[in-house]
Amino acid sequence: MTKAAVLDARAAPLGQPSALRRNTALAMLFLIGTVNFVDRQLLSVLVEPIRADLHFTDTQFGLLTGLAFALFYAAMGVPVAMIADRWQRVKLIGIACVVWSAFTAACGLVGNFWQLALMRFGVGSGEAGGTAPSLSVIADLYPPDRRPLAIGLFTCNGPFGVFVGAAFGAWAAAHIGWRNAFLLIGLVGIVVAPLLIWTVPEPARGRMDGAEGDMPDTALPVRQTLALFVHRRSLRMVMIGSGLAAFVSYGMLNWIPAFLMRTQGMPLAAMATWFAPAAGVTFAIGILGGGWLVSQAARRSPRAYGWVPALASLVTVPSFAAALLAGSWQVSLALLLLPMAACTAYVAPALALVQNLAPPRARATAAAVLMLMFNIVGLGLGPLFVGIVSDELKTLHGADSLRWALMALLPFALAAGFAQLAMTRHLERDFRA
Repeated sequence: MTKAAVLDARAAPLGQPSALRRNTALAMLFLIGTVNFVDRQLLSVLVEPIRADLHFTDTQFGLLTGLAFALFYAAMGVPVAMIADRWQRVKLIGIACVVWSAFTAACGLVGNFWQLALMRFGVGSGEAGGTAPSLSVIADLYPPDRRPLAIGLFTCNGPFGVFVGAAFGAWAAAHIGWRNAFLLIGLVGIVVAPLLIWTVPEPARGRMDGAEGDMPDTALPVRQTLALFVHRRSLRMVMIGSGLAAFVSYGMLNWIPAFLMRTQGMPLAAMATWFAPAAGVTFAIGILGGGWLVSQAARRSPRAYGWVPALASLVTVPSFAAALLAGSWQVSLALLLLPMAACTAYVAPALALVQNLAPPRARATAAAVLMLMFNIVGLGLGPLFVGIVSDELKTLHGADSLRWALMALLPFALAAGFAQLAMTRHLERDFRA
């Protein structure tokens, strides 16, 4: 029995989506999300051939994979989510997929750093219409107690996209070149997007919360959605803890391939054979495991939304340090399995917490607000921080500069764990409210 089928083991109440509709919608949203993450990961895997061709520094690469993408993703995230709370979310996701896929294809046509940065701005703007509306759709397909697992399944598109992006990127670098890799992946997204619109009907809002009849016809004003994060302390703390955890996880995700190849001497062919499946499996275990653990433990206490990711953040510190200090790429990769799983365990609990504490007509906007922290602090600053530190240490440490730059992420992982533990004090009160 598949994980999606387990979610529908109990019969759906009258008037609620059938198991087939739920499974189809979740599968299609997963597919669109996978395309999203392949587009992101492809640049990280192809960094060395692109750097050799376009001649840019580690700091510039940190900008390309982090801040250049995240600024436009974040700038468009809340406005697009507000549209999703007022319009048909499924159509919006499909249109967004076409936009980001077209810009991804255009990345294969650039001639210098600034042209590539401009195309990444476009990719980020388009991908802002993907995750937050998708989370809102999922919240209207599954009841609150099953949302952490359902969202965990959906967000496994990240690790699966990492696996596909790493495997395809390594193959493409050797056989068709980095430019054709971007063109081909962009074309895939443009083809897949209409399938979502044709196969997934728009679900009714609030039905899974028993609020459909009492729910206002209009979405909450954005100031009232933002007020949720001011008045509910658990939402404030999940912003801080998740932002720090995202800083660490994106810094790791974007730079581990370069560390293994440049510092540890991993061949490009081994990236597809060994790193791609290792990254895909471990990230999936972390995301799905975090969602599953919270779904189980939160039945006894909502404090699980805090202590599960906190424990994972604290485990990341010693395990990642050991992997960075290993003497060969084989040992490093083996030791990386634990921190690569642990660093993503915060994702599903954080997203599910926001969906469960936000009103149905504010869920896409509330998710976008949380993802501002994910993307500005995490994706925007994490990879950039590692790139800057690596460049600063290059004179002293040479190829080892990237090892110590990644080591500089460890204090942020500790801070994330303490913030997530602090959140547990407020969860029971906010769930009662």
